[in-house]
Amino acid sequence: MKKRVILILLCCSFFMQNIWSQEALDKYNLMPWPKEIEDNTAKFMIDSNVTISIMGENHPRVRNAAINFLRRLANRTGVFIDNGFPLKEVSASIEINYNTISNLTVNDDESYTLVVKEDKVIIDAISDVGALRGMETLLQLVSYNEDNYFFQGVTIKDAPRFVWRGLMIDVARHFQPVDVLKRNLDAMASVKLNVFHWHLTDDQGFRVESKVYPRLQEIAADGLFYTQEQIRDVVAYASNLGIRVIPEFDVPGHASAILAAYPELGSKDDYDYKVERFAGVFDPTLDPSKKITYLFLETLFREIAPLFPDEYFHIGGDENEGKHWNENAEIQEFKKKHNLKTNHDLQTYFNIRLEKILKKLGKKLMGWDEILTPSIPTTAVIHSWRGEHEGLEQSTLIEAAQKGYQAVLSAGYYIDRMLSVEHHYLVDPIGDAVLSKEERKRILGAEATMWSELVTPLTIDSRIWPRTAAIAERYWSPKNTNDLIHMRKRLKVINYQLEELGINHIRNKDVILRNISKNEDTKPLRILSKICEPLKIYSRNKGGTEYKSFSPFTLFADACTADAEDAIEFNNVVSLFIKNDNKENLNAVNNFLTLWAENHIDFIKINNNPNTQLLEPLSKNLSNTSKLFLTILSNKKITLTEFNNLKALLTNLEEPFMDTELAILSSLKNLLTYCKANYLIQ
Repeated sequence: MKKRVILILLCCSFFMQNIWSQEALDKYNLMPWPKEIEDNTAKFMIDSNVTISIMGENHPRVRNAAINFLRRLANRTGVFIDNGFPLKEVSASIEINYNTISNLTVNDDESYTLVVKEDKVIIDAISDVGALRGMETLLQLVSYNEDNYFFQGVTIKDAPRFVWRGLMIDVARHFQPVDVLKRNLDAMASVKLNVFHWHLTDDQGFRVESKVYPRLQEIAADGLFYTQEQIRDVVAYASNLGIRVIPEFDVPGHASAILAAYPELGSKDDYDYKVERFAGVFDPTLDPSKKITYLFLETLFREIAPLFPDEYFHIGGDENEGKHWNENAEIQEFKKKHNLKTNHDLQTYFNIRLEKILKKLGKKLMGWDEILTPSIPTTAVIHSWRGEHEGLEQSTLIEAAQKGYQAVLSAGYYIDRMLSVEHHYLVDPIGDAVLSKEERKRILGAEATMWSELVTPLTIDSRIWPRTAAIAERYWSPKNTNDLIHMRKRLKVINYQLEELGINHIRNKDVILRNISKNEDTKPLRILSKICEPLKIYSRNKGGTEYKSFSPFTLFADACTADAEDAIEFNNVVSLFIKNDNKENLNAVNNFLTLWAENHIDFIKINNNPNTQLLEPLSKNLSNTSKLFLTILSNKKITLTEFNNLKALLTNLEEPFMDTELAILSSLKNLLTYCKANYLIQ
C-alpha cells in the first residue's frame, strides 16, 4: 500500500511538472528557451520605482548593460523610471549578483538563475557575462494587461548547451559600416550569441587598415575599410555585450584583392590581378613556395593580431582549386622537393607554416574544413561548412572531433541561402552522433554564416533576422527544444523586439518598395512581397555572374524574405480546408483569394515604371487565378475548361518573377487537385 501511495505521488508530481511546462510554453515568449523554467503566479509591477543594484566586482560590462536595460525597459513599456540605478543598494527591486569577471574565452561560465517574485527580481550568476544573459531573459518576460506592465513570475535556471554560439558576417563582398555591425551585435546579445566571426578579406576586398602594407587599403578596398581604431571600437563594443570577436583573413585562395595590391605574392607571373567584381571562386592564389609570402603574412599578422584579443584566428583556407599552382613550374618543383604529392598537401604545408606564425603571436589557427588533413596539428580548429549540398553525406564536424580537433559547425546554418527558418531550426549541431565525453567537449558549437554577395547595409538585417534568433536557440537550449509550432509562436514576438534594438529588417522593406513604386502607394507591392520569397541556394545569382559589386540591391527580391508571412498562413489554411471542407476553413481561404484577386486593381494604378512592369505578369496571373478559384469554391463545381485554365495559370506562376518564387504555389496546386477530386463536372 505504501509503495502504491509513493507511486501515485510520483505520478502526480510528474503530471504537475508537465502542467507547469505546458503553461510555461503557452505563457512565455522566451528565445532561446531556458534549460529549466518553473512558473509561478507572481507579477512584479514595472513602475517609476524600479531600481537596479549590482553586487559584484566593479566592471563596466554589467554597469553598461544595466543602464541599457533600464533604457530598453522604459522604451518598451512607456513607464517613466525615476532613478533606477542605486548601484550597490541591496534594497533595489532588481538585484544582480555575480562573482567573477569573464575574460571572454571558451571556458566562460554563462549560467544564471533568475527569480521573479511579487516584490523582487534576483539574478544570480557566477560570471558577469552570465548576469548579462539573465538580464536579456528578464526583458523578454515583460508582459502587460489593460492597466499595467509587469514581469511575469518565474524561476529560471539556465546555461548554454554550447560554448561557441556565433554569427559570421562577410564584409568583403559588400562592405558593412560600423553602425551595421553594432546593431547586429546588440541583436546577437539579445538572443545570447557570443561569437562574432568577422570575415574581413576576400576576392572582392581587403577591409582592414594596414600601416605596414598601405596598398591593401589604397588598392584592395575601394576606400571601404575599417581603421584600426574602428576595429578596436567594435571589439570593445562586442566585449561589453559578452561577445568575442574572431577575425578571418582568407588565404591562400580568395586572394584577388591582396594580390591586386601586392602581385609579387601571386602564384602566376604576368597575371593581371585585380579586385574581383563578380561572386564565385577564382584562380588567384598566394604562392606557398615563396619566402616572401610568409614574411608578408607574419608581418601583417603581427600588426593586426593585437587588435583582436581572442586567442582564435581564422585563416579561411577554403575553395582553393590550385589552378595557378598547377600552371607554375617553380611551384611544381617545390612540391617535388618537399614530397608534396597533391595541391592539398601543398596547402597543408602552407597551413602548418601559418600555424607556427600564429602560435608565436599567441593565437590558435582556425580554418574551414578543407584544412582537415592528417598532417595539420590538432591545435588547429576545424570550421565545418561542407555538408549534403556539397556532395558530402554529413558535415565534417564529427570527423574532426573524433580525430582530436576542436570543431565548430556551420553546415546547415548558411542563412544567405535564403532557406526557411524551419530548415535551419531542424539542424542539430551534433545530430545523433555517438561521442565520447572528450569528443563531445571538442565540439565547441556552431555559427550562422551571412555571406554578403547579395546583401548591402540596406538589406543585410532582413537576411540575418529573425531566422538567426531561432538558430541561436539550437546553440543555447537543450537538444529537445525543437518544437516548430512553439518556435514560430515565440519568434513572432522576438521579431518585433529585434526592431526595438535598431535592427532594420522590417522597416527597410518599405524603403525598397517605395523605391520600386517611385513613392506611389506601396500596398499592392507589399501584398505580393508577403507571398514571394527570394530564389534559394544561390540560384538568384547562379555562377556568380548576374550580380556584381555595384549591381542594384533595391529590387523586389530584396524586399522579399525567407518565410513570407502570408504564404505561411495561407499554406496552413489550405491544409486545414483540404482536411475539413467547412465554412470556417473555406472563409479563411477565400479571404486570401479575395485579397489577391482585388490587388491587381491597385497594382495597375502604380504600374508606371520599368520595375513595376516586370512584376505585372505576377500580379495579373495571381489575380486571375484567385478569381477563378473563388468562383469554383463558391459554386463547389469545376468544369474541365476551368481546370485546364487554372493549370495553365499555375504553370505561368511557376516562373521566377524578378528573382523571386511564389511561396504559395504548392498550396494552390493542392487546392486545384482537391477541387478536381471533389468538384469536377465531367
